[in-house]
Amino acid sequence: MTRYFIFLSYRGTAYYGWQLQPGKRTVQGVLSGALGTILSQPTAVTGAGRTDTGVHASFFCAHFDALRDDLEADGELLYRLNSLLPDDIAVSRIAKVRPDASARFDALSRTYRYTICRAKDPFAADTSWLLYWSLDLKRLNDASAILLRHSDFTSFSRLHGGNKTTICRVTRAEWHEEGSMTVFTVSADRFLRNMVRAIVGTLIPVGRGKLAPEAIEEIIKGRDRGLAGQSAPAHGLSLTAIEYPPELFN
Repeated sequence: MTRYFIFLSYRGTAYYGWQLQPGKRTVQGVLSGALGTILSQPTAVTGAGRTDTGVHASFFCAHFDALRDDLEADGELLYRLNSLLPDDIAVSRIAKVRPDASARFDALSRTYRYTICRAKDPFAADTSWLLYWSLDLKRLNDASAILLRHSDFTSFSRLHGGNKTTICRVTRAEWHEEGSMTVFTVSADRFLRNMVRAIVGTLIPVGRGKLAPEAIEEIIKGRDRGLAGQSAPAHGLSLTAIEYPPELFN
C-alpha cells in the first residue's frame, strides 16, 4: 500500500462537518466514497482535523492508502475525481508521502479565518456572520494579543468535548478590514473543538466597547467555559492553511 496526502477545499453549508457520522452527510464520507469508486477499492480517509457542521475549508488535507503507487503522476485522476464529487468539494492535489505520514498528527500549524460582514451581501450569506455593529479594530487586536501569552484555553473549549488536553500554542491572532468585511485570522499548533468560534464570540463585546480588552486575560485564567461569551455562528469560519514538514513528501 502507498500513502498519499489529498488536498481539497469545501463549502461546509450542506454537510454535518468533516467527520463521519451515522446517517449524516459529511465531507469525509463523500470524499471516501468518491475515492473508493475511482480506485475500485474501499478507501478510508483521515483528515487533518474535524470541522463542525457548517464550517468551511479553503484548504484541507487528509491521507489515504491505495494499492496503486502512481496516483501522483496520473494526470486524469484529479479530473475524474472532481467530476464525481459535488460542486461544493474540490480536490487540488494528491501527493505521495512517507508510509507513516499522518495528515492529523504531523501538522505543524493550522490557520483559521473568521469573517464578519457589516453590510447585507447575498453572496456572502453562507460564508460570513452578518453584524451591523461597529467594531473597534484596535480594541479587538489588543485583546487578541493576549491569546499569544497563554497556552491553556479551557475557557474557549466545548464542554464535554473529549479533549485530552486544553493546551494550545497560538502564534497569530489578528483582526483587519477587507472592504465591508471584518476578518479575524488565528494560527496555532492545534485547536480545541469550538475554540475559534468561542474566541470570536467573546471578542465581539470587546470590539463594541462593552468589555475591556484586559478582561480576556481573566477569562483565560479562569479556565471556565462559563466565563467566555457565546460561540459565533459556524458559517463565518473557514480553515485556510495547514503547515507540514517538507520531509513527509517523497
